[in-house]
Amino acid sequence: MRIVVDSHTHTISSGHAYSTIQEIAREAAGHGIEMIAITDHGPSMIGAPCAVHFGNLRVVPEEIYGIRILKGIEANIIKYDGTIDLQENYLKRLDFVMASFHDLCIKPGNAEENTEAVVNALKNPLIDAIAHPGNPQFQIDIDKVVDTAKEYNKMLEINNHSFIVRTGSEKNCLEIVIKCKEKGVKVVCGSDAHISFDVGNFDRVKELLKKVNMPEELVLSTSKEAFLNYLAGRRRKTLGM
Repeated sequence: MRIVVDSHTHTISSGHAYSTIQEIAREAAGHGIEMIAITDHGPSMIGAPCAVHFGNLRVVPEEIYGIRILKGIEANIIKYDGTIDLQENYLKRLDFVMASFHDLCIKPGNAEENTEAVVNALKNPLIDAIAHPGNPQFQIDIDKVVDTAKEYNKMLEINNHSFIVRTGSEKNCLEIVIKCKEKGVKVVCGSDAHISFDVGNFDRVKELLKKVNMPEELVLSTSKEAFLNYLAGRRRKTLGM
C-alpha cells in the first residue's frame, strides 16, 4: 500500500518540534509524499502557538516544493465534554482539524470519561479526525468511538509515532483498524513527525494495515484526491462552502 498523504506533522511552532514548514515540505518531496498537513499543537499545550497563529496560516502557500500543504491543527481535548482549545472562528479557517488527548492538557480519565470526550469531539462539525485514538493512557470504548466516527463521517488516525512513544498502542490500534474495516470507517495515517526527517515514515502503520488486509479505499492517505474530496465534501456540508 502506497501512502502519499502525511496528515500529521509538527513544526517549530509546536515548541517541542525542530523543523520549519519549508523543511518538512522539502523532505516530503524526497519521499514520495504528495500532500502534508501542518498540524501544530493547540494553544493549551506547553510551548504551543496562540490562537492567532492558526488564524494567520492563510499566508502559507498552498503548494511548497510541489507538495500540497493543508493548514491544520492538532487541537487538544481539554474537557470530557469534548471541548477543544481553539475557537470556532479560527477552526473555520483551517483545511484540516484533528483533536486528541495529551496528559499535559487534560488528566486521563476512566474509559467512560475518555470515550465521552472523544464521542463529543467527533460530533463537532468542525473536527475531521481523532489523532492517536489508540493511546493506552486514555483508554476508550473502541466500538462506540468507531460507531460514532461512522455516523458522523469522521476519520480515525493510525499514528506511526505511537508505536514508539506510546507503549501499548499496538493492541488498541490493531483493534481500531479491525473495527474500522468491519464497519467501513475511514482511517488516515500520520507520521506525527516532530522533525522533517520523520515525514512520510509509516513503517509500523503499513505493517498493521497489511496485517488486517485493510481495503485501500478506507485509507484516505493513499490518495491526495480522495483526501481533498473528503474534506471538500465535509466543508460543503458543515460550512456551506
